[in-house]
Amino acid sequence: MRPIILASKSPRRSQLLTEAGIEFTIAAFDTNEDFDPATPVLEVAPLLAQRKARAGAHLIQDQEIILAADSTVVIGDVILNKPEDYTDAVRMLRMLSGNQHTVVTGVCLLGKDKELVFATHTKVWFDPLTDDEIDYYIQTCAPYDKAGSYGAQEWIGHCKINKIEGSYPNVMGLPMDAVYRALTNW
Repeated sequence: MRPIILASKSPRRSQLLTEAGIEFTIAAFDTNEDFDPATPVLEVAPLLAQRKARAGAHLIQDQEIILAADSTVVIGDVILNKPEDYTDAVRMLRMLSGNQHTVVTGVCLLGKDKELVFATHTKVWFDPLTDDEIDYYIQTCAPYDKAGSYGAQEWIGHCKINKIEGSYPNVMGLPMDAVYRALTNW
């Protein structure tokens, strides 16, 4: 396997790669995550992943592959980013309560002479959440670093996600099946 450089500080992405037996180093760079509001919501995550990978392009000396990802939670035509604070997290979780949404993870693999950008979409259904459950979850899990204000690997995923259609690791932040295929075919 060629040297992989993960352009992400996400502990979940690191965990998924480690559990898949993929060796990597981490070199994440702060990148602008603004996007044109006219961009279709399903295209935002791959656009941001590509931007993150290109920010680390200077690290490619020979065989290295930059792996960057970005996840968005989409409900209707609205993107739920990371919550700004407790009130914002409550707002998002109320929107997701009892509804279906889509998690889109964009991935960019960048090598010296090659770039591959793709996205995986996973549909997720939440059971209704009470205000007490929302408060408990936010107080217990502090989901301020997670798109849509939740982590599928935490209480909310164990107790309130009643159906997932697609890749479970995608909901955690990295569609490992697609990443593994792409790296194998590189």
